[in-house]
Amino acid sequence: MNAYWRVLRSGDFGRLWLGASVSLLGDGMTFLALAWLVLDEGGTGRLGLLGVCFTAPVVVGGLLVGPLLDRFDKRTLLIADSVFRAACVASVPLAAAAGGVPVWLPFLVAAVYGLLKMVPLAGFPAAIPQLVGDRDLDTANALESLSFSVATVVGPAAAGVLVGAIGAPQVLLVDAASYLVFAALVATVRRPLSPPSRAGRQAGKQAPKASLKGVARDRVIVSTTVAFMLFNIADGMLILVVGPWLAKNELHGGASVLGALTAALAAGEVLGAAVAGGGRLGPASVRLIGLVQTGAALAFLGVLGAPRELVVGAGFFAVGLLSAPMTVWAQSLRMRRIPPELHGRAFAGLRTLMTGTAPLGAVIAAPLLAGGNLTAAAVTMACCAGLPGLYLLLSSTGEGSAPAAAAGPVPERADTR
Repeated sequence: MNAYWRVLRSGDFGRLWLGASVSLLGDGMTFLALAWLVLDEGGTGRLGLLGVCFTAPVVVGGLLVGPLLDRFDKRTLLIADSVFRAACVASVPLAAAAGGVPVWLPFLVAAVYGLLKMVPLAGFPAAIPQLVGDRDLDTANALESLSFSVATVVGPAAAGVLVGAIGAPQVLLVDAASYLVFAALVATVRRPLSPPSRAGRQAGKQAPKASLKGVARDRVIVSTTVAFMLFNIADGMLILVVGPWLAKNELHGGASVLGALTAALAAGEVLGAAVAGGGRLGPASVRLIGLVQTGAALAFLGVLGAPRELVVGAGFFAVGLLSAPMTVWAQSLRMRRIPPELHGRAFAGLRTLMTGTAPLGAVIAAPLLAGGNLTAAAVTMACCAGLPGLYLLLSSTGEGSAPAAAAGPVPERADTR
């Protein structure tokens, strides 16, 4: 725990991480609350439209947000985004208190959420190299991964309880408050998060020449990104289709079993991220990423243990345990290899690409399971995840230092409190 304690007590990063974690918990409540409102008003037919509003604008937002993160101070953007989204989400409970929620309002709120999703999703990792030293990158990235994993479980679970206790509109008021907490904590970050190129000009230094074309030619960035895109197809198959299908048709436990499988996956992610960020497994490398991705691919075959719930649950846990280090190490590699003045655009673009492939998994898995072919679905998941993992493990993709165009990482700093 020494590595985590050192990073969290560094002040600025600790406050930014705490605010992002609170905001993620609020985000975990949003979809469930909006879905409940839509179900009450229009039945299940409108849930598909709500899902589209949540996901489709992410692609457009990713293209718009990246340049802004590389041009303006990230603190300003994160605060403005949080305050604006707090107002949007709060419009639903305010409308409910005023007499009724318009039919179109939940869809508008979902679209705004999707459009601006990449502001914190790309802004936080782009800020990490400016707040911690190079040796702490794995630990800081592990903390970000831990926040996502915990919020994925705790947010929806809390929303489920709160919707029954106080109603869906009031749950959204909790989410709006979480945005304001994030904005307040970001405002306490003392270290400027200005674009590195601007900081260099202000100091009288020549900014390094860099372009996204150079990033696109980096074999390490390209190979790990493609590997993650394919892994996310398998992950989408597991989470969106295979898990619910197993819970209903093979494990016969319904929603409670599905919740247990989701919790097992998240528990594995928490443990895997914690281990990866502790520094005990050595520095991030392409082959290490390939090794754990290959292991995670084999874990997908655990679904073939149905109807034995413990075997299937162990498979879900193993997928989470081995996939979380992939995320931590790959993000650290990107931070070291991509020039700092491109971090905003690069992280927004890469995360948009990688998150956008998960729905393809649902498209692939649905027809396979419609015919009850669980074996074909399991093998497809293992191949999608495992073949790129083997490529990373066995190929000669560069393991060396970052490209010369990339500026060096932030040096170690003493606590300035």
